[in-house]
Amino acid sequence: MQRRSFQSNGLNLSYLDAGGDGEVLIALHAHWMEASTFEDFAKAMAPTWRLVALDQRGHGNSDHAATYSREDYIGDILAFIDHLGLSSVVLLGNSLGGVNAFQFAARFPTRVRALIIEDIEAEVSADLSFTLPWAGTFATREELVDLIRPRFLPYLRDSIRQVTDGWRLPFDPRDMMTSQVSLNGNHWKDWLASDCPALLLRGASSRLTSESQMARMASLRTNTRYVTLDGGHVIHLDNPQGFVNEVQVFLARLGKDGR
Repeated sequence: MQRRSFQSNGLNLSYLDAGGDGEVLIALHAHWMEASTFEDFAKAMAPTWRLVALDQRGHGNSDHAATYSREDYIGDILAFIDHLGLSSVVLLGNSLGGVNAFQFAARFPTRVRALIIEDIEAEVSADLSFTLPWAGTFATREELVDLIRPRFLPYLRDSIRQVTDGWRLPFDPRDMMTSQVSLNGNHWKDWLASDCPALLLRGASSRLTSESQMARMASLRTNTRYVTLDGGHVIHLDNPQGFVNEVQVFLARLGKDGR
């Protein structure tokens, strides 16, 4: 995947582009993560689909921001799609990226052909204050790794950066807390506002979502397919083949339906 960038509201935002002649599938990661989390998925989807994955504000190689509001994230997606010169796209989002995706569809329905929402509910409540000890630069990689809980290390291992004076994460945990506060809340109105085809995926062992709530999301929204897969909150890493299979089936049906 090729590293590229564009400007959104004064920020330099970075992204990875798989290239090729396939239809564009835009991928939006979860808090703490970055575009590179979708690299293996991009290979599996090629050449039919050209995956373009964004480092959202404050994440990966993108600039840190002064604000992380819902409108900030949605504005970045609009600027991204315009930068790519696309009239409408399929949006895939995990967690933070999932809410960003369906809220964008609610506000700009003609710009979204379909949604793939990975393990996030319409009502969000979480506290990321436990990540504050991860802030700053550490003398050794092992020192930082020891602070990250074993539960989270598999998702952050590739994000740990070596810098001039040590080792650090590419995001500021204080920014993530601010972003999570903005993300928390009741988003049912936005979830139900669009009617494009949607694939709603839940990890069977996810600690952040429940079967009952996500099944209810699917039952109340038109044109929505709901699937539970083995894995946790980040299904595309926990169960990559199962994730790819379901997405490919959904997108193949999308083509047949002409939408």
